Amino acid sequence: MNTFGNIFRLTSYGESHGAAIGGIIDGCPAGITIDIGFIQSELNRRKPGQSKITTPRKEADEVEFLSGIYEGQTTGTPIGFIIHNNNQHSSDYDNLKNVYRPSHADYTYTQKYSIRDHRGGGRSSARETIARCVGGAIAKLALKQLNIEITAYTSQVGHIKLEKPYTEYNSSLIESTPVRCPDLEKSAEMINLIEEVKSKGDTIGGVISCVIKNTPVGLGEPVFGKLHAALGSAMLSINAVKGFEYGDGFDVNHRGSEVNDVFYNDNGTIKTRTNHSGGIQGGISNGQDIYFRVAFKPVATILMHQDTITGHGEQIDLKARGRHDACVLPRAVPIVEAMAAMTILDYYLLSKKDKAF
Repeated sequence: MNTFGNIFRLTSYGESHGAAIGGIIDGCPAGITIDIGFIQSELNRRKPGQSKITTPRKEADEVEFLSGIYEGQTTGTPIGFIIHNNNQHSSDYDNLKNVYRPSHADYTYTQKYSIRDHRGGGRSSARETIARCVGGAIAKLALKQLNIEITAYTSQVGHIKLEKPYTEYNSSLIESTPVRCPDLEKSAEMINLIEEVKSKGDTIGGVISCVIKNTPVGLGEPVFGKLHAALGSAMLSINAVKGFEYGDGFDVNHRGSEVNDVFYNDNGTIKTRTNHSGGIQGGISNGQDIYFRVAFKPVATILMHQDTITGHGEQIDLKARGRHDACVLPRAVPIVEAMAAMTILDYYLLSKKDKAF
């Protein structure tokens, strides 16, 4: 299960401290103009060492394409790519070779496979998500031709959260702060909180919000292929994600008369006066903005003493070493966008089968 998607498919490979991370994209339509600079900029938004509130690991994260692109355009054949790992400190993990770190995948991987790569978490490391950002960047380039825009931002860190609807924020401010929050005052508070938590060797979680604009009506399959279910599955596949909600989500303290989205005719275009449904009704996009929220837990690796056990059942005191994020949200913003882009493109391609020409 290392492949994502139905028609537009990404298969990723690699481990945190292996030689490289990479992937193969299959099902990408031919004729998509490939902007290498844009793809690299998407990887730069995810890469480590980009600010004082992210892990200090230094990686160039430069992608090399091996196939499927000719004279700046996709050819319709599989797109192979690779990103080399150049700055591993594997010795930082020597003390973890036979240890089950609290809230990590060490125990479950060992039980499932009877072997695991303990260096940086191996395949369970969030470094794998760099392949998703490549796939997402190419999906974004394809969606650009359809005028579909995807924007994510940090909307909560710990107890500090944005209170207003997404429509009241200026998305052009998202990249102006290291935490990727469009509210500059709240952003400063979030950064201070992350720095405070980091200074104590601890971690903190939060929420990323995402908005998809100009989605055509009709994306999504009935019953078992609903668009919101696909988006939820995509988001829950991201490391450290614990929750997903779209539209009003868990804000259920309302009557139907208060939240039903009433239709009206806007000069020949059917629209809704409100968007409590989050752009999806019956599992199918209705043309309004799709918006959702993704909850991330605090990073499991904390630089503090914890009780745990070894693979032999021995009780020990553990203090992790290495370079880690105190909060994953700033670097997870482009990952959320990437997974959303691949999902929307995949379901757009699926929709081409729904009607006779």
